[in-house]
Amino acid sequence: MGGQALTRGPEPVGESRRVPTDLPTDLPTALPDDLPHEAVLFDCDGVLADSEATTNEVLRGMLAEMGWALDARESLHRFVGRAVMDQADVIEEHTGVRIDAAWLTGFRARRDAALRAGLRPVAGAPELVAAVAARYGDRVACASGADRAKTEMQLDITGLRRHFGDRVFSGQETPRTKPAPDVYLLAAATLGVDPARAAVVEDSVAGVTAGAAAGAVVYAYCAPDQEHTAPAALRVAGAAVVVSDLAELVPLLTGP
Repeated sequence: MGGQALTRGPEPVGESRRVPTDLPTDLPTALPDDLPHEAVLFDCDGVLADSEATTNEVLRGMLAEMGWALDARESLHRFVGRAVMDQADVIEEHTGVRIDAAWLTGFRARRDAALRAGLRPVAGAPELVAAVAARYGDRVACASGADRAKTEMQLDITGLRRHFGDRVFSGQETPRTKPAPDVYLLAAATLGVDPARAAVVEDSVAGVTAGAAAGAVVYAYCAPDQEHTAPAALRVAGAAVVVSDLAELVPLLTGP
């Protein structure tokens, strides 16, 4: 795959690129000339933290308590990569209940307790992030669609936080979260990088759509046992490369 030409997918209809304002003016140090990108922006859930199944089970259980019974695969297909509150209309349609801030607080508490009990990094993530950080330095960031508290907790539990420092971004703190590109635009602008010269590492259709809409080159990870998202769907969403093992991304992102 090392010789594969990289192309960006089509920008999704209706998703405009909005460059954030009021950002730091001090830019990172120069990079080696042989790197294929100027920055690497990682999603968290499903790319760094093996959290999606756990979070889904908590959500699925709470939806069942409200009268909406979903199997694990359908629940993942519907909700993975998207903010729960953005799905409030769908949840109300199936349960008759309008979720609110209090419901979200309860969900996050149950979710976080489950994650603390058994969260692990995605296989190959520690090695990939270490290799990328060694080459890109402070041009590495985590840009998640999840809330900041969850993202930072997961980076701490998995031992990956040290590679990102304060370069952690939450789509919950931007005007729109994924599949809109806002969090990737914010991360790239904060790093002082044109998003078109950045790489994004994602695992969901919503995330790939966000990265492609930002103009980045998107690398998608699709675990061999993943059933809720097919590699073809990730390509249609805009992924330039789809891999089934994060180790495949080391040479693609770090160069010769």
